[in-house]
Amino acid sequence: MEELKKSLNFIEHIIEEDIAAGFPKEKLRFRFPPEPNGYLHIGHTKAICINFGFGEKYGAPVNLRFDDTNPAKEEQEFVDSIKADIDWLGFKYDQELYTSDYFDQLYDWAVQMVKDGIAYVDEQPSEKITEQRKNPFEEGVDSPYRNRPTEESLALFEKMKNGEFEEGSMSLRAKIDMKSPNMNMRDPVMYRILKKPHHRTGEKWKIYPMYDWAHGESDYIEQISHSLCSLEFENHRPLYDWYLDQVYEENTVRNKQREFARMNVSYMITSKRKLQRLVAEKAVSGWDDPRMPTISGMRRLGFTPASIINFIERVGVAKRENLIDIQLLEFFVREDLNKVATRVMTVIDPVKLVITNYPENEEEWLETENNPEDENAGTRTVPFSKEIYIEREDFKEEGNKKFFRLKLGGEVRLKSAYIIKAESVDKDENGEITTIYATYDEKSKSGSGSEESLRKVKGTLHWVSAQHAIPVEVRIYDRLFTTPQPDAEKETDFMEFINPESLKTVQGFAEPGLQNAEIGHPYQFQRIGYFTKDRDSSDDKIVFNRTVTLKDSFKLE
Repeated sequence: MEELKKSLNFIEHIIEEDIAAGFPKEKLRFRFPPEPNGYLHIGHTKAICINFGFGEKYGAPVNLRFDDTNPAKEEQEFVDSIKADIDWLGFKYDQELYTSDYFDQLYDWAVQMVKDGIAYVDEQPSEKITEQRKNPFEEGVDSPYRNRPTEESLALFEKMKNGEFEEGSMSLRAKIDMKSPNMNMRDPVMYRILKKPHHRTGEKWKIYPMYDWAHGESDYIEQISHSLCSLEFENHRPLYDWYLDQVYEENTVRNKQREFARMNVSYMITSKRKLQRLVAEKAVSGWDDPRMPTISGMRRLGFTPASIINFIERVGVAKRENLIDIQLLEFFVREDLNKVATRVMTVIDPVKLVITNYPENEEEWLETENNPEDENAGTRTVPFSKEIYIEREDFKEEGNKKFFRLKLGGEVRLKSAYIIKAESVDKDENGEITTIYATYDEKSKSGSGSEESLRKVKGTLHWVSAQHAIPVEVRIYDRLFTTPQPDAEKETDFMEFINPESLKTVQGFAEPGLQNAEIGHPYQFQRIGYFTKDRDSSDDKIVFNRTVTLKDSFKLE
C-alpha cells in the first residue's frame, strides 16, 4: 500500500485523502472548462489528460464546459474545434455544457449579493479601478461608490442588464477587502457591460460575468468535486472560495480548486494571444497549420493521440513549472509511429536510374512488407521496371569506405527487388547528374531463395518505378522558432524568432498505391521519415506532411 501511495501524484493524494475522510466516491465529478476563444494547444492536453484521466480512474463523470463569458472573442468555430480535438484524443465527456447555461442563475446570485451589501455598482472606468487597487505592498483605496445605497446599486445593475449604459461606464464589484495583500480580493469586478452578440444567447445579455465569478459558481452548479486548473490560478483560490461561500448550501458538494503546473515545451508557445497573432499576421496558414502547437496542428502534422497521451503521462503532474524538451515529445511520436505507420517507398529528391540489362517494356510486381513491427500488417506489391527513381543523395560517382550507398562500380540492393551495380552517368551542362546507368543481377531477386539473392551487400536503397510513379508534393516541416523559449526575451518580440526555414516544399515521386492514401493515416517513407497525407490534397495534387524525422539522438532516460 505504501508503494502505491508513492506512485500517486499530489492531486491523486488530495482525492484519496478526501475519500478516506468520508467524501463519497460516487460524488466525484471533474470537468474540462476551455474558453472558446481559440484552438486548444499542447498545454491544454495536460489539463485534458488529467481531468479525463481521473474520470477514467475513479469511474467519475467528466463534463466539457465551455467558459463562454466573452462574446467579443468567442466563435462557434472554436467550440467545434475543441470538441473535435477531444474526440480525436479519444476522451468521452459526460455532458456538453456552457457557462452561458447559467447566466440567469449567476445574475440572480449577483442581485442577492447586492441586497446583502457585499456587491455594488461602480461608475469608475477600469483604469481608475486599477489605479485604486494599488499593489500588494500598498493598501488599496476604496471606490467612492463602495458604500452607495443598496437600492441604488440594484437599480443601476438592472439598467446595466437592460443595456441602458455604454460599455465601460459601469461595473458590478464584490465588496471584499481593499487592504488584502492578495490583489484578487480587492473588490474584484463581477460584471462588465459588453454589448456584443453571444454565439449562443444572441442579443439577450448586455452584461457578462467575469471569469472568477462565473467559473467557480459554474463548478458549484454542476457539483464538480475537484476543480483542477493551472498554477496561474493559485492566487485566485481565495476568491474562488469566497464566492462559493456566498452561494453554498448545506448537503451539497462544496467544490475544491487545486492547481498544477502548466506544461511548457521548448520551441513552442502556449499563449493564445500570441497564437492568435501568428494567425492574424499570416506567419502561419491558420490555427491548424502543422507548425502550430495546437492539437489540430499536431494532428494535421501526423502526431497520434497515443503519442501525445504517452508524452503527457511521462511528463506527469507537477507543482512547479519547467521547460520540457520538445525531443521528448518527438520521441513518443516516433515510438508510436514505428508501431502503426505503413512502410512505403517515396523519393523526395529524385534522380533517374536506368537498368540497362533489364528487358524493355517489361514490368513485374514485387512483394514487400507493410510494417515489420506489426505481424498483422501484411504485405503489398509494388511495380518494378527498367527505369526507376532513387534519392540523389544515395549516389556518388566516388565514395569513401564509409559510403555504403551506390557509387560507380559499386553494388547495392534495391529494397525488395534486385542487386544493382552502377556503371556510368549522364550530366547536364552544369555538371549535375541527370541519369545513372546500372546493371542488375537477374538472379538476385529478394525472397527468391537463390544463392545470388542471399549475397550480402552493405547498402539497401528505396526506389520508385518511373513508369508507375505518382508525383507528390512533400512539405518538410521544422520547428516554427529558432530558439527554445521564443517568448522568454522580454525586450525582443517573439515574432523575431520565427524560423524562416520552418517549411520547405519539394516535389517527389511515390509508389502508385499512395494515390489512394487516406488523409491522416501514418506512413513511413522508408529511410526518410514519418509522413501523413494533408487535407490540401486533391485528385490533381497529393500532398504529404513530414511528421518527424526517422531517428534522433535523443534517448529516454
